[in-house]
Amino acid sequence: MEAFLVSTGVVALGEMGDKTQLLALMLAARFRRPWPIVAGILVATLVNHALAGAVGAWVAQAMGPSVLRWVIGLSFIAMAVWMLIPDKADETEGGGARRGVFLTTLVAFFVAEMGDKTQIATVALAARYGDLVPVVAGSTLGLMLANVPAVFLGDKVAKLVPMRVVHGVSALIFLVLGALTLLGVGKLDF
Repeated sequence: MEAFLVSTGVVALGEMGDKTQLLALMLAARFRRPWPIVAGILVATLVNHALAGAVGAWVAQAMGPSVLRWVIGLSFIAMAVWMLIPDKADETEGGGARRGVFLTTLVAFFVAEMGDKTQIATVALAARYGDLVPVVAGSTLGLMLANVPAVFLGDKVAKLVPMRVVHGVSALIFLVLGALTLLGVGKLDF
């Protein structure tokens, strides 16, 4: 129980103001479909944190910080470009949009969590407690506690802000994060 509670608390606090919380807000503003976004965040986090607990430390060591920095930086820049491409989910209200929103969220969150402080925290917590299931469950709950409110706030903000502005600001943020990561500016989370 301690591993679960500590993991929940550490990750919830670590996620506050994090780039993935910003991503949750942007996805909600872009798609205006909170439930598929929440589902995508949940699945992405479960998979990501399970992998982090099982092999995260080995992957980071095998790649090295330099290669990992390039992978993360280029991923941010790819997300910036992606945010500028019109999406059918913006115009469609049917079931296909739900699958598109879910898959977009799943991929975006999974990539954004790579090398993130909550992923690294999950690796460290799994090593500390040696009990993968409560650590992954707790870290996932902590991430959800921080991001679900952002998703529902983003849906409300979307009604007030034009989608072009949301797309442009989102792309700019991802571009800046990618450039800063590639340049090695600031402390990386690994």
